[in-house]
Amino acid sequence: MFADNDPRLSQLLDGIVRLASGDLKSRIEVSSARDELDAIIMGTNLLAEDLQIIYEELEQRVEVRTQMLHEAHLEMQKMAMQDPLTGLANRSALLSALKSAQGDGATSEPPVILLLDLDAFKSINDTLGHTAGDQVLITVGERIQDSVRSTDVVARLGGDEFAVVMPATGTDQATIVGRRILAALSAPIELPDRSIRCAASLGLSVGDQGQGPEEMLMQADVAMYASKAEGQNRLHIFEPGLLLVRRLRSQLLEDLRAAIRGEGLVMHYQPVVELATGRIEGVEALIRWNHPTRGFVMPDEFIPLAEEAGLISELGLWVLKEAVGQLRSWIADSVVDSRFSVRINISASDLQSLQFIEDVRGVLKETGVRPEQVVLELTEMAIVKGNELDRYSLAGLRGLGVGIEIDDFGTGYSSISYLRSLPVDRVKVDRSLIVGLGTDPAQPALVAAVLQLVRACGLEAVWEGVETAEQAEHLRSLGCLSAQGYFFSRPLPPEQIPAFVAAQSSRAT
Repeated sequence: MFADNDPRLSQLLDGIVRLASGDLKSRIEVSSARDELDAIIMGTNLLAEDLQIIYEELEQRVEVRTQMLHEAHLEMQKMAMQDPLTGLANRSALLSALKSAQGDGATSEPPVILLLDLDAFKSINDTLGHTAGDQVLITVGERIQDSVRSTDVVARLGGDEFAVVMPATGTDQATIVGRRILAALSAPIELPDRSIRCAASLGLSVGDQGQGPEEMLMQADVAMYASKAEGQNRLHIFEPGLLLVRRLRSQLLEDLRAAIRGEGLVMHYQPVVELATGRIEGVEALIRWNHPTRGFVMPDEFIPLAEEAGLISELGLWVLKEAVGQLRSWIADSVVDSRFSVRINISASDLQSLQFIEDVRGVLKETGVRPEQVVLELTEMAIVKGNELDRYSLAGLRGLGVGIEIDDFGTGYSSISYLRSLPVDRVKVDRSLIVGLGTDPAQPALVAAVLQLVRACGLEAVWEGVETAEQAEHLRSLGCLSAQGYFFSRPLPPEQIPAFVAAQSSRAT
């Protein structure tokens, strides 16, 4: 036992108080007596050591977890400001960089923003698939990054749209960088099974005092669309007059939406003639837009607008219903017979929609028109470069019994290997292949060679763009079966077709 006045008691009490206050390094001195009190003191010291070890391990774990949380936070910040596909900045990061560049008063030069949109990228996605499309976007991002200065910020805003923020940059310097980007993008992009070219349209906007980032981005967007309207691989600098063009374009787009859902769209039909007899074997359905204030707007103006706005499928369905419904009316009125067909142009995006097959099936069922009297025309590029979904859609359409025809044959990827494998019935030879027929002595041999190629693949050809009697006679003498063009007839409104068919039938041999 130990005495109540033993000084070790107060030392033990003080030590316990220090430990309780968090001083885990505190230790109580052990006397030479080695009695029960010393045993308690030694036990207290051992407890303090254990607590110190546990606390140090806890501190280390907290430090590691804190570092992990910090790194995760940084990664989340990075992800929030980075495009996941290309690794470039995203829209948020771009606007932040632009705001920072606008707020930097250290230099007299304003910031510049370049906005870039790839030309015809949608067709790459539609025909080659999204994997190829992603590779194109990654390559484009790398080429843009390699073309700019180290102080510039490159971003992908989404889809095929890229932007570059250039702090403290004059218009001339920004134009040089912009043209360097366009030059870099004009080089072929190598994909695993082919090489493609992907041009771009570029808009440039120079910042003004007090201007917000969104306003600058909008101005660059306006300039970019002006560049796109001028042709591929162009650069346009924003000017206030372009805002009026933008407003007119936006209004035209709203008018087109209203026309698709209401009135204003009309169909004209260009006859396809059997060369040997002059019989009208069918018509090509061609859409026209009778705008309430602008009059007739031609397809080459509003079709690209519909594609950009995502209206092309809705527009295509309208054409399908209208054209097949019109054929049904002509059949019911005994204007045409069961051999008569209507040719309808469809887009590559139609093949990418599984609903399109059902739309065709539904229109055939609703009208009662025989499938073989409906011929769907696709461009040569859309068929040749199609992906698995395109081939599935083509097979489904063939299963319905409708005809499939290549349009604009001879302008792209024509070859006997393609023709032999394509699920088509006919090809429509582009007008460019018969322009010299009748004036160029070598042209008949070229036409004969094309005809032989087509027939070697078990197909027949329709020759479009026939404008003279001499061209028609040359085609007839070479054994060509069908043709269309202004020599026979311009596209006609539906009410003029019955009289035209009747007149041609009376003259047919």
